[in-house]
Amino acid sequence: MVDSDRSLISRRRRAQLLARTSPIVVPLGAALLALLIGAVTLFALGVSPIEGYRAMFSGAFGSRDALARTALKAMPLLLVGSGICISFRASVINIGGEGQIVAGAILATILAQALPDLPSVLLITLVLLAGAVGGGIWGAIPGYLKAYARVNEILSTIMLNIVAVQIMNFLLKDVLIDPAEIERGTRIPQTERLSTNADLPQIPGLGRIHLGVLVAVGVAVLAWFLMWRTSFGFRLRAVGYNPDASRYAGMPVKRSTVYALTLSGAMAGVAGAVLVFGSESHRFVTDGSAAGFTGSAGFNGIVAALFGGLHPLWTIPSAFLFGGLLVGANAMQRAVQVPSALIIALNGLIVVFVVSSDRVRQLITRRAELLAPVTSAREEHMTEPPEGGEDLEESVTGG
Repeated sequence: MVDSDRSLISRRRRAQLLARTSPIVVPLGAALLALLIGAVTLFALGVSPIEGYRAMFSGAFGSRDALARTALKAMPLLLVGSGICISFRASVINIGGEGQIVAGAILATILAQALPDLPSVLLITLVLLAGAVGGGIWGAIPGYLKAYARVNEILSTIMLNIVAVQIMNFLLKDVLIDPAEIERGTRIPQTERLSTNADLPQIPGLGRIHLGVLVAVGVAVLAWFLMWRTSFGFRLRAVGYNPDASRYAGMPVKRSTVYALTLSGAMAGVAGAVLVFGSESHRFVTDGSAAGFTGSAGFNGIVAALFGGLHPLWTIPSAFLFGGLLVGANAMQRAVQVPSALIIALNGLIVVFVVSSDRVRQLITRRAELLAPVTSAREEHMTEPPEGGEDLEESVTGG
């Protein structure tokens, strides 16, 4: 084997290893680069980056309570991110997570108020299913519009976010408002304390962590099984990869588009139900904006999914990391007294770098694919026995 062949084979193996690990390594590198730029910004403001980041990571992961706060913050990101993995794999861009969370919360709240006396196990199950139905309906609308009316799903999902917020504000200021708020004249947009039978129980031994965290992990595993272990998931991925070839093969491309957005919205809707019935107040309350209720989980969940390489299982640690960054950013702000705008900018930098890293992953994968056929042919040629049944040493020395 000549040195050039050995070098080419070695390059191929390195490229393949990098391609296999790129879904995690590249986004992680992008996040570290964003944190490095954030460190320069902290230094420019006269704050020690080491002290600032120590406060951030201590606030997110430094204690049992910090880990609990991070897990609770990551929970809606994971639910939304799992749905994003499905829709994006089907080549449908779902930017409507905020509205789908709100829709799920509305339907779950209405059901809990209508059936407050049901047994706890049954009521919790029903409110979670109601959240999935509400979010699923809110996802199916843009899915149908894209599939059968060719309406751009980015535009329709964003517009439906606004519609959902206005419906939420109307209900919480009128139909669903706590009667006590009307009597006091304060009219805070919130429901009355919802049925205790619908409270998500805390997990013993894990502090404030409640059942919603396990639900989020279970949904992520379910999304992975659906997309990679069923024929239905294969069809969704095939349609996303090449809709024309899928249509030629007899796959229902239009219905797959609707299914993808419906499932994505359903998972976001579960997040809405969990945010209501897992909250400390056990009320549906808002400040008049979507972020006032969702904490921008509908958008941050997209980043968590992209950071996880659009794979539901990898989205689990990704969501936990981003939940930690959000929790830790608040701790850093309190510890080193940096402006809140810097925290927003830092999160924005991470988003930009992580999203941009997708192109880098594509280039790495493409390079591995280009090297594979050349080196495979050379390896096959070099492992073939010499003509006439002679071994390799005899053929080289003239034996």
